[in-house]
Amino acid sequence: MSTRNTHNQQATPHRKRTIWRTSLLAVLAVGIGTAAPWPETAAAQSSGDFTLGTPKASLAVRFGYNLPRTGGSGGSDDNLWAFTREQLTVEKGDFGGIFLGAELGVRVSERFDVTVSAGRSSAKALSEFRAYVDTDDRPIEQTTEFSTLPLTVGIKAFPWKRGRSVGRFAWVPRSWNPYAGVSAGIVRYRFQQYGDFVDFETKDIFSDDFRSEGTTATVHLRAGIEVGVSSTLMLTAESRYAFGSASLGRDFEGFEDLDLTGFQATAGIALRF
Repeated sequence: MSTRNTHNQQATPHRKRTIWRTSLLAVLAVGIGTAAPWPETAAAQSSGDFTLGTPKASLAVRFGYNLPRTGGSGGSDDNLWAFTREQLTVEKGDFGGIFLGAELGVRVSERFDVTVSAGRSSAKALSEFRAYVDTDDRPIEQTTEFSTLPLTVGIKAFPWKRGRSVGRFAWVPRSWNPYAGVSAGIVRYRFQQYGDFVDFETKDIFSDDFRSEGTTATVHLRAGIEVGVSSTLMLTAESRYAFGSASLGRDFEGFEDLDLTGFQATAGIALRF
């Protein structure tokens, strides 16, 4: 690829008694909070903030990087990813791209959420033929674009309870919560190559626009962590591995199914409510 004032005052006896009562209440509050049983390890203390009632859902927005595996079961003659890398000046990493997504999580218990996720990743790679040039010894250039739009439903599981109830109304969140999960759904993909190409039989150079797009099934394995900033706001980080493949259109007839498997790493913010 052409990879390229204040001041002190004398305290009155009444004020002294008030200060003592306030101090005593503060000590008792701290003592009660320390003695209250916390179901998890001391390493994940509560954030010190609370909400009125247990949150029912969360909404997250994530930004990150998507890296397709660009593999397959066949050799370079019937694997489009391998054929592209062999003929053009591109490598596997050139098809990695930015990912932007959102997820709604609905709490079904203290340790499980049902999630609905959507997102989009895209990448563009500029290239030229490795073994051919035009009649003026100039490179034969083209562009490859690849994008995916997954829509999945899944389960997110937390190894520990995400918080504790205090009294009848208050809920205190843990300061951080790891999780793992699985999702399944559909992914819309588009693979496109446009520019100048070589006819391998006649050696003629021609311009064209080849593309294939469609929808297929996908399964995602995921793991991540949520870190509380306040009672309602969290920072999130997640890694996800997606599985899938799709039949190619007529422009790429003769190639095996396109491998859509790949790795994704994201970070973002989430709001619980």
